[in-house]
Amino acid sequence: MSKKSVRFKVVDLIYICMMILPAVIGIVLKILTTPKTEGISITGAQIYLSYPFPVQDLVITSAQVNSWLVMISITGLCLYLTHGLKTRDILKRQHFAEWIVEKVNGLVGQSMGEYFKGYAPFIAAIIGLSAFSSLITLIGLYPPTSDLNIVAGWAIITFVLITYYKMKCGPLYYIKSLTSPVLLTPLNVIGEIATPVSMAFRHYGNVLSGTVISVLVAAGLQGLSNIVFGNLPGFLGEFPFLQIGIPAVLSVYFDIFSGCLQAYIFAMLTMMYVSDGFPLEEYMKKKSLKRKSKNSAMEVN
Repeated sequence: MSKKSVRFKVVDLIYICMMILPAVIGIVLKILTTPKTEGISITGAQIYLSYPFPVQDLVITSAQVNSWLVMISITGLCLYLTHGLKTRDILKRQHFAEWIVEKVNGLVGQSMGEYFKGYAPFIAAIIGLSAFSSLITLIGLYPPTSDLNIVAGWAIITFVLITYYKMKCGPLYYIKSLTSPVLLTPLNVIGEIATPVSMAFRHYGNVLSGTVISVLVAAGLQGLSNIVFGNLPGFLGEFPFLQIGIPAVLSVYFDIFSGCLQAYIFAMLTMMYVSDGFPLEEYMKKKSLKRKSKNSAMEVN
């Protein structure tokens, strides 16, 4: 075996460890820190550490830790898929990576237009981070998308981008857009503030509600199983027969389908708000006038 192939496999192994180890660390951390509970237990993100600050304590929760673990895993996945790119005899992983790039580029081009084609990596990052943050419930970890603070951070980033592109034609143009018509100025201002709030609560509420419903249904099925089959002899009376299958079906919907769907919706809203808020025609006219005035000044000189 050549040194090149050995080195290639070692690097592959490192990237695979980057994908798997964060999940293992998250599971171990949860086992070591989660207190024992009885019955139904629906709680928020577990607080690992708390540092006192003058205004408010800085807390480190499972949502923050799991979010970083997801980002590390996604980084490892991206490095693995793009390792060993070639023009001939390409690997299956490269086919998959190219398929992802083509699909995201097509989605961004169709939703945002040619001007925003450079936003494809950002949109891919949003979809990947959101989807995997919801899917980690399949391995028993607390999903960061069930924490409003995490999703609100994503919404604030989107809001900054929206405002940036709305002000591309200048602050006066942006203020004028808020006062058109003048009587609806307060509603326009509220609408600007409501954009990140609605994005955050929509994503957070849908993911959290799925988690709560799954727990309540599983607990209800366990109680119903005890009532129906509780008189059976031995361990049969304690075995939760009715919990077989139904919670798994709910998990497929809430954890997989709904989680991926919310990631897609969040990305689509980001693309829609950014592209619709950008006055492209006005910006191109302004840019064209600046170019003409600059050329005229150069000709005079």
